[in-house]
Amino acid sequence: MSVSAVKFEDCQRSREVGFVSSDPNFSVRPDGSVYAEQELANLSEPVQFMVTARGLHDPHIWETTVKLALAGHPHPLALTKGGIEEMLSRVWDSQPRVIKFPRKHQRSSSANGLRRQKRDWVIPPINVPENSRGPFPHMLVRIRSDQDKAVGIRYSITGAGADQPPSGIYNIDPISGNMFVTQPLDREERASFHLRAHAVDMNGNQVENPIDLYIYVIDMNDNRPEFQNQVYNGSVAEGSKPGSSVMQVTATDSDDSTTANGMVRYRILSQTPHTPIPNMFTINSETGDIVTVAAGLDREKVSQYTIIVQATDMEGNLNFGLSNTATALISITDINDNPPELTVRTFSGEVPENKVNVVVTNLTVVDRDQPHSPNWNAVYRIVSGDPSGHFTIRTNPITNEGMLTVVKPVDFEMNRAFMLTVVVSNQAHLASGIQSSLQSTAGVTISIQDVNEPPVFPVNPKMIRFEEGVPAGTTLTVFAAQDPDHFIHQIVRYSKLSDPANWLKINKTNGQITTMALLDRESMYVKNNVYEATFLASDNGSPQASGTGTLQIYLIDVNDNAPVLIPREAQVCERARPNSMVNITASDADADPNVGPFVFELPSFPASVRRNWTISRLSGDYAQLRLRIPYLEASVYEIPIIVSDSGNPPLSNRSVIRVKVCPCDNNGDCSATGAVAAAGLGTGAIIAILICIIILLSMVLLFVVWMKRREKERQAKPLLIDPEDDVRDNILKYDEEGGGEEDQDYDLSQLQQPESLDHIINKPAGVRRVDERPVIAESQYPVRPSLPHPGDIGDFINDGLRAADNDPTAPPYDSLLVFDYEGSGSTAGSVSSLNSTSSGDQDYDYLNDWGPRFKKLADLYGGGDDD
Repeated sequence: MSVSAVKFEDCQRSREVGFVSSDPNFSVRPDGSVYAEQELANLSEPVQFMVTARGLHDPHIWETTVKLALAGHPHPLALTKGGIEEMLSRVWDSQPRVIKFPRKHQRSSSANGLRRQKRDWVIPPINVPENSRGPFPHMLVRIRSDQDKAVGIRYSITGAGADQPPSGIYNIDPISGNMFVTQPLDREERASFHLRAHAVDMNGNQVENPIDLYIYVIDMNDNRPEFQNQVYNGSVAEGSKPGSSVMQVTATDSDDSTTANGMVRYRILSQTPHTPIPNMFTINSETGDIVTVAAGLDREKVSQYTIIVQATDMEGNLNFGLSNTATALISITDINDNPPELTVRTFSGEVPENKVNVVVTNLTVVDRDQPHSPNWNAVYRIVSGDPSGHFTIRTNPITNEGMLTVVKPVDFEMNRAFMLTVVVSNQAHLASGIQSSLQSTAGVTISIQDVNEPPVFPVNPKMIRFEEGVPAGTTLTVFAAQDPDHFIHQIVRYSKLSDPANWLKINKTNGQITTMALLDRESMYVKNNVYEATFLASDNGSPQASGTGTLQIYLIDVNDNAPVLIPREAQVCERARPNSMVNITASDADADPNVGPFVFELPSFPASVRRNWTISRLSGDYAQLRLRIPYLEASVYEIPIIVSDSGNPPLSNRSVIRVKVCPCDNNGDCSATGAVAAAGLGTGAIIAILICIIILLSMVLLFVVWMKRREKERQAKPLLIDPEDDVRDNILKYDEEGGGEEDQDYDLSQLQQPESLDHIINKPAGVRRVDERPVIAESQYPVRPSLPHPGDIGDFINDGLRAADNDPTAPPYDSLLVFDYEGSGSTAGSVSSLNSTSSGDQDYDYLNDWGPRFKKLADLYGGGDDD
């Protein structure tokens, strides 16, 4: 609805002016018309608001006041047309259409002196709106020189945006001087340009000094506000008072922040849910701070709110401003405003007696605060009914239930039931002003179940004192147990569980302890004078129960052990010296006072002991033994000494110390020769040595006899070769070891003699061939079984070897040995190529010494120069 319209003759001029009304109910169109944005009610007073005008080519702002009186229906009563026209004129007139070069002022003389020089012109800036729709190129200004009528002028511009990057935005007509912008500008990309205008003649000579042109890009509202986040998260405690800060949202606008284009204002568009009221929160339109408006935030009802926030530029003007939205999530944090409440007022349970760490019952609770937080976690306390502390309540961290647990055994015979009072609270304190609920207190009834308890020894362990050595059959004590089950009559039986030395026995009905052997304090089973035995007491309940008891017998020492001399061996010098002595003491298995001080004395028999030795007392436990005479022959002497303890009555012991008397060096130590001389040999040692010598001589004699007998046997036996030249004594080395396990299959039948020699013996008499076996009686070779045992092959070979040594007909003899198969040849060369290493002739006469078998060889090769 038009309230007022102001028409201007120059419409082109009006398009270069923008109007903004300070009252959102009214707007001013570019042509100057004032409009009401909605139907207005009758007002008794005129409406007054501010109208702001701004030139598109000028950053300055002009303002005027508009007054409207509304009565009945909106109509203009007072509208200052001249004011708006004045604003338009000022905007229009501030834009220079033609820019001239400043005049050159020269200094000239006159009668009055120098003429005053005028100041140069100040070129106002050129304002260009951003995002202009054209058409392009669009003329901005005209550059003109006063000398363009006299000479031909050429105009040009230089600088960023003309001939420098970003080049091509501005250009100029070189003849007319009209300056154009060639494309839309973006203030957010570049807000200003600095150019220089030049004027030269046709020859390129400078006509005017360059002038500076400043071009400002006028901001337009072409950018929406942008939120830093699309979703903001904030929180506020439930029950917060109005005005409590929640969070802040922030939006930025790329437009000029000094103008309305970049001035952002905030408002809340919606709130979800609307409980308890639709507008629980408000926002500061300038800062974006969100605060609570009303009380009533309850996390148990609404745990989170979703708010849509709008940011609008143009100072929040919804008609001309650009908007954007973001989401704010407001979480309601929990406070402890709900006390825990037990589900029932009475709980019950039962537990067997003497049981611990058993859950009797679970206490259930309800709490509406946030689960698994200090405001929800329950803490249980027993306030009455358990003065001895038999029970405790632990909280289940998952279910928040209270587990009533037995921590100290309960006795059915003492208490058959318990009545407890339990109170539950939160781990965190209740919020201010919240009272505890009556349902946080409950009663718990616990019944105790009777079980068969084992017999108990009243004193365990039980200590008694007795002297050691009490005879067998002595009654020591009665070690009886009591049955805790007073309401049930049961019979208790006793037995022995542990008796290391087997000294004791117990009466199975009354627990009387009796000895079965002497009690010895010095026994290995007694520790620190105490002997321990363990006994078992069992009842006849169902199920049967048993308990153990320990009896400790403290054994009082009796002087029943004689002292023993220490040491048992020593040495002294054969000549009496001040430092030649032996320190002696004694050990006694008894305890004080039946031990030291000890008494040491030499017996009166034999008389040589007291004649040669003397004992002097050092202390209650030590004495010294030394020579009485100046010199005693080196030897080993056995000296008896009587040692007595301090018991009542005392015990004595005759002990013998072996003292080695020897020659000593300057330090008082036995020398090596002296030690040997003093060692001495007794009769037994001498007899043993003689027996060893006789045995050794007998062994030597038997060995010599065996060697002579063997020599005779070797001489009586005809040898094939001389024992010194026996090749069997030599070690033969071969490179090839054979074929492995396949070579182990021996044919032992080849080692045996043929069963008959009739084919040789029955031959007619005459000249025999030299390559045949001689016809004489042959030795009997051992016969090998057809299936020999592997273990006696060696014995069989040795027997055959001995028979061959005694057989004169055994090979080798002077005969031709025939083999059926000689093999596939040898990799070795012919032996015919071997020559003797001796440079002289070989003497073969020694073959005569090899026996009758080599007689033929000796005849063939011996005998000097026959060959």
